[in-house]
Parts: sequence; structure tokens; C-alpha cells
Amino acid sequence: MSRSHLARLAASAVGVLLAAAVLTPGPAVAQPHRAAGSAGCGTPTDLTPGASTSRSLTVDGERRDYLVHLPDSYDPDRPIPLVLSFHGHGRTSDYQERLTGMNALDAVVVYPQGVIGTDGKSAWEGAPYSADVDDIAFTNALIDASEKELCVNPRRVFASGKSNGGGFAAVVACRLADRIAAAAVVSGAFYPQSGACDPRRPVPVLDFHGQADTTIPYDGNPEKGLPALPDWLAGWAQRDGCAARPSETQVEDNVVRQRWRSCDDGSALEHYRITDGGHVWPSTTPNEDSATPTTIDATPLIRKFFTEHPLPRN
Repeated sequence: MSRSHLARLAASAVGVLLAAAVLTPGPAVAQPHRAAGSAGCGTPTDLTPGASTSRSLTVDGERRDYLVHLPDSYDPDRPIPLVLSFHGHGRTSDYQERLTGMNALDAVVVYPQGVIGTDGKSAWEGAPYSADVDDIAFTNALIDASEKELCVNPRRVFASGKSNGGGFAAVVACRLADRIAAAAVVSGAFYPQSGACDPRRPVPVLDFHGQADTTIPYDGNPEKGLPALPDWLAGWAQRDGCAARPSETQVEDNVVRQRWRSCDDGSALEHYRITDGGHVWPSTTPNEDSATPTTIDATPLIRKFFTEHPLPRN
């Protein structure tokens, strides 16, 4: 056999070994299953990767608007998460997009726009000042439209929001537990007008709230029916079948993380209590809410939490 032929055989063997090293994670690591995609997988879209586009749809005879952002890496053949991000009272989908920085996620991010409520400001269902519209139907329609047009992983559909939008993200988790894998709430407003919460399954929830929040006080506001955060969290812990008392970790001088253990069906409940935190989206750099940075970033923590909690398989 010639030296050149031997050299080609050696190079080929090295190539096979290198490929195995890259593609085989090793005996202790299970190979991930290929994510099952939505109806939109394999279909071209007129949306531009890396850009945000205004969209609208009709729900109960009313036009509803929203922004949708595709990541730079969007591939119509690769199912990715869908994250819904609801703005606060009086805010807009544009504001929520700038505030949260969620466009950096490897996900389709939808920023819905609330309808003008009884006080002349945008709001979401479940608040005393919200319009007489069905925002749960709107949310369902948004998920349907996103899964039909884009390549979405139906087991990784998430709800998030701030203030009134955060409270509504919790309402979505209550009523759409069969579609929403997990929810993240920042400075949530949990009004009694939201109604009873009886999800079909334990839903993982991540919550952030500042003890210096004067808009939605940490200790609640009985006149408005707003619960104290410890009471609301205890209710969700019971709903998810978690241990009654959380473990606590001091993650920063002014931030305590609480985690409830032993939740049913792999669910989870986590809370970040920010001692000096106001009514803001926590960020270590100035954002639309505040020129004063906080000591933690909410968005990366939300991304991690969502990554860890897909919708359970049937």
C-alpha cells in the first residue's frame, strides 16, 4: 500500500474520531430528543430574523395589535421557544420590548398590546381599570398564530410581564396551564378581579418584587385588594403542592432568593425579594424604568428558569 494511501486512511480515521468527540456527549449524558415543532415549521415566513414586526389579528370582532421579534438565528426548520411579554398599566408593547431586553433570547418573543381601559390607559384583563375584553382569548389566538406561522416548540411557550402585565401573566398561567409551560412575574399586581386560580396542572412560577415598591406594595394594599407578596406566594406554593416553607439564599447584599422544594410534577416556585427595589424591571444597567441600576438582572434569570421548565410530556 502506498504512503499516500496510508496517509488518506489515517486522515479519515482522525476525522471519524473528531466527529465522534463532537457528536457523542459521553455515556453519562443522555442524547437530547429532537424537539417536535409546530405547524409553522418548514414554512417560510415574511418576518425578518433579528427584527421586530408589528402585527394584528381579530379577536371577538376587535383588532388586537402586537410586536413579534425573531432571533438572528431563526431557522424555519428548528423549533424554538415562544415567550409572551406583557407590558404594565399605561405602557406599550414597544416600551416592554425596550425595557426587558428579551430580544436577546433564542426565542420568538411576542409583545402584545393591551386595550385602553376605563381610566384611559392600556391595561390587561383582571385589573379594576381594564376594558371589557377577553385577553385570555387574545393570548390563545397569539399562541395559535405564532405556532401556525413560525417554527415554535409547543412545549416551550412561556408567559411573562411586569406590574399589571405581570399579574396577567399569572392569570394566563392559571387559565392556560395546558399551553403555558411556566410564568415569570416582575412587580406583579394580583387584583381580586382576576378571579379564582385553579390551573389544570402545577405551573412553575418565577417572581421578582421590591420591598420599596410604592406602586404595588410588597406588603399589599387592602383597599385595592392587593395581597401581601408572602401570602400570594404561599397560595401558589399550595397550588403547586410545594413545601410550605421556602429555603432562603442571600444572593446579593440587598437580594434574597426564596425557593420552594418538593413541588408536584417537577414544578417550581422561586421568588427574588429585593430590599431596596422599587417598581422596576431589575437590571444591572439603566433601563426604561430607572436610571439607577439594581444588583440583579431579571431577564437572564427568567431565561434560565424557562429553559429548566418545559411543559411536561403527556
